[in-house]
Amino acid sequence: MTELHVSIAQHYHERTKYAPETIASKGRSPDWDRQPIPFKDYKIGTQIDLKAFLDEPPAGDRTAQQWHRLSKLLYCTYGLTAKVSLGGDKSLYLRTAPSAGGLYPAEVYLVSRGTALLAPGLYHYQPKAHALVHFWDDHVWGGLQGGCFWHPALDNVPLAMVVTATFFRSAWRYQDRAYRRICLDIGHLLGNVEMAGALTDYRPHLIGGFADGAVDELLYLDREQEGAIAVVALADLLDVQQNLPRFRTALASVTQNEYPDVADGELLPYFHQATQISLEAPPDTQWRLDPEAEARKDKYNFPFCTKVSSVSGPIDWGAGRAGLDQTLLRRRSTRSYSGADLSLEELLALLDFTYQPEHYRDQDFDGEPDYFAIHRIETFVAVSGVADLEEGCYYYAPKAQELRQIRFKNFRRELHFLCLGQELGRDAAAVVFHTADLRQAVSEYGDRAYRYLHLDAGHLGQRLNLAAIYLGLGVSGVGGFFDDQVNEVLGIPEDEAALYVTTLGRPRA
Repeated sequence: MTELHVSIAQHYHERTKYAPETIASKGRSPDWDRQPIPFKDYKIGTQIDLKAFLDEPPAGDRTAQQWHRLSKLLYCTYGLTAKVSLGGDKSLYLRTAPSAGGLYPAEVYLVSRGTALLAPGLYHYQPKAHALVHFWDDHVWGGLQGGCFWHPALDNVPLAMVVTATFFRSAWRYQDRAYRRICLDIGHLLGNVEMAGALTDYRPHLIGGFADGAVDELLYLDREQEGAIAVVALADLLDVQQNLPRFRTALASVTQNEYPDVADGELLPYFHQATQISLEAPPDTQWRLDPEAEARKDKYNFPFCTKVSSVSGPIDWGAGRAGLDQTLLRRRSTRSYSGADLSLEELLALLDFTYQPEHYRDQDFDGEPDYFAIHRIETFVAVSGVADLEEGCYYYAPKAQELRQIRFKNFRRELHFLCLGQELGRDAAAVVFHTADLRQAVSEYGDRAYRYLHLDAGHLGQRLNLAAIYLGLGVSGVGGFFDDQVNEVLGIPEDEAALYVTTLGRPRA
């Protein structure tokens, strides 16, 4: 064992960076003979068909209404929305949540304490059939509570979702860097859970601090292939006893500063293991929320910089949030941009929906949705084509609601380079970068901070996705970029590690 000065999270981040001089070796072609299937199948269990409950049921049929809400929640979270033929007998099934490379590494499970709809036990959501498979018929709720260190939300709700990662689906293509993309993908899914909850009167309470081994074993997972990443307590807002306060969502893992030399191809599973929390060494499990400690703050106020107010009127999602309903089902990642400008009003509306959820309470959105470590995430916007906004890179200050310019330049050529030569970077009107100081995040949450940061970055990215599609704009996330060059080119402080990139613009007709 070698004593090192950086944690395994920081080491993993450094090891999985893309750089111009090494990208060829890290971008090896995948083995097409081993391409994974993005669906998990259960050979045993009772299947519950949810398709019949997607349509609005007659008023007054309470049971049908409950089935409709649950069916819609799952469908809007991770359901199939299109089938694309790839030639021969191969097809790509698109879902409501975006996924890097269309690999869809997430699986969704329900754990029931026992409800009018779902008997106690374990259920797996089957997106291809839009069905639930009841694969374990037993009282397991106490095991979930214990595995989640008795999170108080689980005392008051009878239903929870567990989102897992099947590692090889992404590692097959992205090797060790896949862990980043897996967490971003699951962050997209959690963003959908939040939005689908607003449509179906569920309030998701996120739980990121849990004993991994206990939850994995509860679901009978093959831990070398699949692992739990997030638990979501589903509060039914139509039951007054489930209208709960917010709770703390994240617990710290240990920080590992001493570790062996791990070979390429083995770093992802090693790192996932290192981020886990053990029942045998439980962390501080105080679940009371400290709003001041976890409040977002404006970290940077660059001297003499140009400041532009980002105050914007909220997006009108229509009566009953009908626009959100439609957008969740027709969301697509944009493949190419026209290069035309966005208006300043459009950019500000996107930022407002993503970072100012309190402005949407009047439309019955959750004004304080759950995240894990959002106070550790910073946002920078590279502007190439926004009318009435000077080209350059801006820091977005969410508390002050303003854009603070840190560099004056048109970055189209550089953004093309930073995004690994993808034209999305070159032709976008604006590119949003989510970053975090890893050292500070690890000091607060241990190595598990890496999960939390990427889950939150994906969640924010999904809010950008949905708002852009609703406004008729183009949007696409980019998980592959030259890490260090992001900071150098855009003038972003070097302590900020790039987590995720979202491109915005006008789609090519």
